[in-house]
Amino acid sequence: MLNRQQARDFDRRAIEDLGFPGMLLMENAGRACVDVMERLGIEGQVIVVCGRGNNGGDGFVIARHLAVRGHAVRVVLGARPSELRGDARLAFDLLVPCHVPLHDETGVNPALVLQELDAMDDQVAWVVDALLGSGATGAPRPPFDTFIDWMNTAGGRRLAVDLPSGLDCDTGEPTRPTFRADHTCTFVAPKAGFTNPRAQEFLGHIHVVDIGVPAPEVR
Repeated sequence: MLNRQQARDFDRRAIEDLGFPGMLLMENAGRACVDVMERLGIEGQVIVVCGRGNNGGDGFVIARHLAVRGHAVRVVLGARPSELRGDARLAFDLLVPCHVPLHDETGVNPALVLQELDAMDDQVAWVVDALLGSGATGAPRPPFDTFIDWMNTAGGRRLAVDLPSGLDCDTGEPTRPTFRADHTCTFVAPKAGFTNPRAQEFLGHIHVVDIGVPAPEVR
């Protein structure tokens, strides 16, 4: 089990002590999520909803690998490209040459956001929640709350990246709203909050995936 601080420490030690570039960790995480989705089956369009932090960066990597493997994929941006920083911005820049359709919903009236998202709902195989990672606390703020409400009613199966947005990493307490995943791809180890019985209805089936770092050396 990893709590919020332990997850941060894992990444920091992997980068600073072992020399793993942060982008490599993000690349491994995103590719592992696509591997899980392909094992489960992808028959139709995938919509990846991305935030501004590293969780969003994982989503950009997921979208790129889906496109490279021949799957139909669209990305909904929860932050303007100019707001992206570090590895998340690099992951976005690497996605652009793949010509994946991008929907920038930032600064738009929430009702218009829902209309555009509903128009994308035809033949959706998967909706991927890459909005908020393990470091997030408190209830999701606009426009993320609107995105989560839509994702919870969209067609297809729902995948959470690391943990469902709105679910507290440490306590497992859901906020309003919280993404209801059918599957959760969590990195390195289950998160501490996953033991909370109140978290179970939001997690779905949990897949623990590695990010290419030898775990015993970074404990």
